[in-house]
Amino acid sequence: MTDASNWPDQLYDLLRSANVTQFAYVPDAGHKVLINRSLADPDAHSVALTTEEEGVALAAGADLGGERAVLLMQSSGVGNCINLLSLINGCRFPLLTLVSMRGDFGEGNPWQYPMGQAVEPVLKAMGVIVLRCDQPEDVIPTVTAALTMVFQSCQAVAVLLGQRLLGAKKF
Repeated sequence: MTDASNWPDQLYDLLRSANVTQFAYVPDAGHKVLINRSLADPDAHSVALTTEEEGVALAAGADLGGERAVLLMQSSGVGNCINLLSLINGCRFPLLTLVSMRGDFGEGNPWQYPMGQAVEPVLKAMGVIVLRCDQPEDVIPTVTAALTMVFQSCQAVAVLLGQRLLGAKKF
């Protein structure tokens, strides 16, 4: 069982133990621990993106170079990735993305609802398998399953980190 207070650290350790060495991100409070730990890790490469779609290309390049990557983004960034997500099926490269959700449980910002509600159907329409975590004890088993699906079966998988897990931001 995952301790509610340290699941982000356990998640980082899981990713690194699965040989994920490249962390692509647009700064986001929901991924703060993963971003900070990857920046501090001399054996990891952290890449700050100007837009989330660059992370899809980074994941393809990592695979071509024999490395593993994860794309960290907020739900509002999913819409920025649609065109590049269309390349995954044709090019057959693995993609693991962790998506911190907005427009979800307890959301107070009305501007977050449209994309937050569209994330899952949009990802599925682009051929991405969607898994979800809403409780701390869901994180490690869900991401472990995603790692297998992505790196052993060459699939695209998005793990949605819900606001029940992350906490709703005040607006």
